[in-house]
Amino acid sequence: MEKNIQIPEGVKVSVAGSKVSVSGKNGNQEKDFASPLFAGVLKIETDGKVFKVSTDETKRKIKSEVGTVASLVQNMIEGCQKNYTAKMKVIFMHFPITVKVSGAQLQITNFLGEKKPRAAEILAGCKVEVKGDEVFVSGNKKEDVGQTCANIERASWIKARDRRVYQDGIFIIEKSW
Repeated sequence: MEKNIQIPEGVKVSVAGSKVSVSGKNGNQEKDFASPLFAGVLKIETDGKVFKVSTDETKRKIKSEVGTVASLVQNMIEGCQKNYTAKMKVIFMHFPITVKVSGAQLQITNFLGEKKPRAAEILAGCKVEVKGDEVFVSGNKKEDVGQTCANIERASWIKARDRRVYQDGIFIIEKSW
């Protein structure tokens, strides 16, 4: 099985063993695809214009890994060309929520009237902006932008209350991927 990805103009992809590096106008990304399960089974190579992942194995698990590596490298190439962005909305019914960026954390204060503020981790390489009741998360790594959004949603999660009544929180309303 083999997957090929065309490398667009202005993007450089290099392979060193199982480590893939992608650089473009929007930054650099690097990922190591080393795994003891697939060592020596996957062939990762590039000629500058085409990135190729292949295997001679017939096992379904190994063939699925070919598609996974190709998809992750495609996301890296797109991220080096443009930013991934997500738009989140702050929703409250009971107490007005205040959201602000403080270093590498997003501080959520007065959530359901709580005295102690809640915090969500912002991963390195992600930019978070708060404009009124909207939160914008952007970055060139799709995984990091998605994980930062998940951290924010998880920090505003309601436990021990009826979700039909308490619908407060910060939720993703729009994604650009």
